[in-house]
Amino acid sequence: MRYVLRSTLTAPTSFPKSSIKILLLENIHPVAADAFRMEGFAVEALKSSLRESEIIERIADVHVLGIRSKTQVTPAILDAGKRLLSIGAFCIGTNQIALAHANKRGVPAFNAPFSNTRSVAELILAEVVMLSRHLGDRSREVHEGRWRKVAIGSHEVRGRTLGIVGYGHIGSQVGVLAEAFGMRVVFYDIVAKLPMGNNRSMPTLDGVLAESDFVTLHVPETPQTKNLIGRAELARMKPGACLLNASRGTVVEIDALADGITRGHIGGAAVDVYPDEPEGNSDAFVSQLRNLPNMILTPHIGGSTEEAQEAIGREVSAALAKWINQGSTLGAVNFPNVDLPVTKGAHRILNIHKNVPGVLRDINKIVSDRNANIRAQHLSTDSEIGYLVMDLDQDLSHDVKKDIAALPTSIRTRILF
Repeated sequence: MRYVLRSTLTAPTSFPKSSIKILLLENIHPVAADAFRMEGFAVEALKSSLRESEIIERIADVHVLGIRSKTQVTPAILDAGKRLLSIGAFCIGTNQIALAHANKRGVPAFNAPFSNTRSVAELILAEVVMLSRHLGDRSREVHEGRWRKVAIGSHEVRGRTLGIVGYGHIGSQVGVLAEAFGMRVVFYDIVAKLPMGNNRSMPTLDGVLAESDFVTLHVPETPQTKNLIGRAELARMKPGACLLNASRGTVVEIDALADGITRGHIGGAAVDVYPDEPEGNSDAFVSQLRNLPNMILTPHIGGSTEEAQEAIGREVSAALAKWINQGSTLGAVNFPNVDLPVTKGAHRILNIHKNVPGVLRDINKIVSDRNANIRAQHLSTDSEIGYLVMDLDQDLSHDVKKDIAALPTSIRTRILF
């Protein structure tokens, strides 16, 4: 396959941009589809997610698949995507993608790790106030026709301690906003992080749990964070303290949290993510957390603001377009990161290969035997694959590409422009 960067080559191409097909699922913000169409790509945008079998039926001629958090990109889908060049996760998390399998097939995945930071942080602060005032219960009672004007158990958040578990982009932003509310902030992270403002790092998770009036979780889904907060951890929290989780559904043991609320040791909780979530808006939500006192349940909307979704659409579509147009993998979560500046007047060859000894030697021999001139070259590897970007003089690029593609170590080779 051959792709053309319009600004560097005007000769006809055997694979025009209009033939590059992009499938967007889950109601991704229209700004992404608009950006792709401006590039000249063919775009299909659906409002819903699709099941594995439905995606497999569609993906044979798709070059880029765009998803959010609901769609599961399985090895079977990746194997069916014979022309699949990349996956765009228009969200923060990428645990819904079989990243290792995509890596081995030469398919980089891009996400938007920062674009909804503010939206999630604002939601957490709003929920801290709501839990402190039992606003979820009071609102429900008024809707039911009951008037309970009470102050017992309601407090200002000023002077209270917020504990943050996971002090990344979202966690640190939460800390900044919490200080503006007059709260004390402590945090724990497995990696040393520079505190923002007067936020204070603590050496252990137990220390944060024991000191905090509110504990908010902002960690990725990993084997280490699975059931990070269970019965033992909840027991270490202050009596009456509240838990907030807008990270991943597997981080909290739901049974243990429900029991802690029922027994009264946990004073309340706000949960936005769950171990098992409905596949669509028309499906029923079932959870032990329903109808518990001072329990705020939201349908995985932490980053669901117009501002965040537009920013995510711009960020991910830009990364995907740069990959298609220039071969840049900067920001890919499962791929060696390479971002070689464009060499004017050259043809660019992209080669993804198995990371075994001797590959670069074999490629350079092909170039030497063809008497081709390398104008620029960048190779980066991970444990499984190597990714080579090479700019050559135009007269021999097609022959070199053909020979490189024939190497037994090559996974995918293409002339970009």
